[in-house]
Amino acid sequence: MSTVRSIVFYVLLFFGTIFFGACAIVVAYITGNSDSAHLVARRWGNFNLRVAGVKVEVRGLENISPGMSYIYAANHQSWFDIFAILGKLPVQFRWLAKEELFSVFALGPAMKASGYIPIDRSDHRKAFASIQNAAEKVRGGTSVVIFPEGTRSPNGVLQEFKKGGFLLAVKSKHPIVPVSISGSYKILPKQGGWKLHPGTIRMTIGQPIPTADAARNREELMNTVREAIMKHLTPEEAGKSAEPGTSLSMASRPL
Repeated sequence: MSTVRSIVFYVLLFFGTIFFGACAIVVAYITGNSDSAHLVARRWGNFNLRVAGVKVEVRGLENISPGMSYIYAANHQSWFDIFAILGKLPVQFRWLAKEELFSVFALGPAMKASGYIPIDRSDHRKAFASIQNAAEKVRGGTSVVIFPEGTRSPNGVLQEFKKGGFLLAVKSKHPIVPVSISGSYKILPKQGGWKLHPGTIRMTIGQPIPTADAARNREELMNTVREAIMKHLTPEEAGKSAEPGTSLSMASRPL
């Protein structure tokens, strides 16, 4: 059953990305803004969750104010983190995403139409310009979502954070909202093959963390956000006991 469902999912993911991507581009062209295109992207996220048989439990929405812009910082276990955040975070936001994704067929043009922000990590000056662009969007009232780890965890355990997203937070002077995603690693591990394992993702929205006075101590800000994310992960995902995909001895290495 897992094999059949997985094949169906990938087929529908391909055609769904073309369909919803085209809709996002058309909607952005007709309306002249990216907000409507993002709403199409939200439907794409929910569509993929539904086809895969994945449920998302969302907690902590009361911690955010609808009219406020934030930097949402989430841990990254699986592709399904993207679908869960798109489909279940009920606010307008833009992704700060690696530039390679903007070259993907159908997906890339739709991301551009939705106003998502590419970051070229191979070029320091371009990366800095992307951060500046994102900071302006946040100051202008649009939230941004980042994955501080930079890429998916290979084993489901929270990785070290990169500094770029925190530079964005300091420059925008807007709060960071920690987002803890638990359970998505089990659905589609980065190094676990191509088959899906339908299940439930728990997404917890934490209390906003101020950044206005963090310019001189970015390291402390990173640690605060990391601890806030870890708080709502399982011990395995937080690296405090045996990792989801490895042995206890590997889990005991220092974070």
